[in-house]
Formats: sequence, structure tokens, C-alpha cells
Amino acid sequence: MQDLTVATAKEAGEKQEYLAALTELLFQMADDDFILAYRGSEWLGLAPHIEEDVAFSSISQDTMGHAVMFYEMLEELGAGRADDLAQLRKPEEFKNAVFVERPNGSGNYKEDPHYDWAYAIARFYAYELFKLVRLESLARSSYQPLAFASKKMLAELRYHLYHWQVWFNQLVNSTEEASMRMTKAMEKVWQDAAGLFDLGPKAKEIVELGLIEDEEVLLQRWLEKARQAFETKVISLGKPQKSEVNGRAGEHTADLVEAVATLSEVYRLNPAANW
Repeated sequence: MQDLTVATAKEAGEKQEYLAALTELLFQMADDDFILAYRGSEWLGLAPHIEEDVAFSSISQDTMGHAVMFYEMLEELGAGRADDLAQLRKPEEFKNAVFVERPNGSGNYKEDPHYDWAYAIARFYAYELFKLVRLESLARSSYQPLAFASKKMLAELRYHLYHWQVWFNQLVNSTEEASMRMTKAMEKVWQDAAGLFDLGPKAKEIVELGLIEDEEVLLQRWLEKARQAFETKVISLGKPQKSEVNGRAGEHTADLVEAVATLSEVYRLNPAANW
């Protein structure tokens, strides 16, 4: 009986460890997509032309849909209501990389926005390449619902990648000014890129439990894809260095505080309503 009790306690402990690691990873992925989808939505009505307005809105909607899928998985695991997880947490509780929370430019959507289209292309293209690597790894995850969802997301992601690839190639091979702007945008993107691969305080458990592969493995795969996409056309890209602000640890900029406040403004009026 004693051996059975010990075995049961060990089983329970292993289950809790797995749940904690899975929850951490799901929050990272949900928050990444949620915040970047919001940044994408801020281009509504401001994109270079009407066709791009529609295309960018569609991509942002897909990205928000992926965030919803991750939040719903968290709800199924007992973390709380999906809508509440997205709308009611404090900024310091978000696990997104700082990469996705950076503003599109100076000004704001309502008042005289001075957004940087080159930065939008560089950031979304780099992120979609990262997401491709992450989803390909998650397709072999030990958590089957996550593996299944990742395979579904990959189908949509390939269209997103093609969209940003076309924009990038057109601009970088266009005028001298366009190429210069893309170079500056890539340099800016590179300053935050390393934070995407950080698996947070439970990185060891996340990897050992087979939820996703190691940070360095994913980074190297991304670097290979990113260099093929960018390096010969823009700049020589070294390995990105981690910044002092770690979003995976709940460290964020004032830009995220503002973004979360805007995103949740209406929902907080009546969280019990059916939105």
C-alpha cells in the first residue's frame, strides 16, 4: 500500500509538472499572436493601398484566431476563461516577446500616426518565419491537441509568408530609398528577434517533456531561413543578441501597457457579457 501511495504521489507530481510547463508555453504562444495581431490591426485604413488593407486585415485576423486557439486550450486546462485570459490580465502577466509589442511607429492610430511600412514588412516576415519553425516543432509535440492545432495553423501560415516575401522582394529590389528603409527596418527587427526564442523560466521542463525543441535548435533553424530570405538582399545578419528586457519573464515596455489597455477597454466594461 505504501509503494502504491508513493507511486500515486509521484504520478500526481509529474502531471502537475507537465501542466505547469504546458501552461507556460501556451501563454507565450497565445500572447505573441494576440499582441502582434493587434499591431497588425492598427494598419487598417493606413496600408499603402486598398488591396493591402484587406490582405493585412485578413492576416491579422488569422493570427488573432491562432491566439484564440491557444487561449481556448488554456481554458480547457483550467487556467480560466479564454476571453478573460486575453483581456483581464495585467501587462506584467503577459508572456509575449518584446518583439511583438513594439509600436508600428510614432504617433498613434487615432491621432496622426507616423507608421513605418518597411518595419511592418520586416517584422511580420521575420515573425512568420519564426512561427513556421515553432509550429513545425510543435507538430511533433508530446501534447497531441497542440500538435494537431499546429498542423492546421501551418496551412494558413504559408500564405502569410508568401505575402510578406513578395512585399520584401519588391521593395528591397526597388529604389535606393526603399532598399535603405528595408535595411534599417531589418536592423531594428534584429535587435528584438532573440527574445522570440526564449522559452521562459520553465524552459528546461518544456524541452525535457517533449512539448517543443530546445531554444538554440529553433534559433538555428530560423537563422538559416532568415538568412536565405534577407541576407543576400539587405545586410549581413549575425546571431541576434538577447535584450535586457525579457518579455517571457513578464518584463515589458510601456508600449505593451498601452496596448493591453486599448485591447481590453471595451471588454472590461462588462466581462460577463457575451462578446
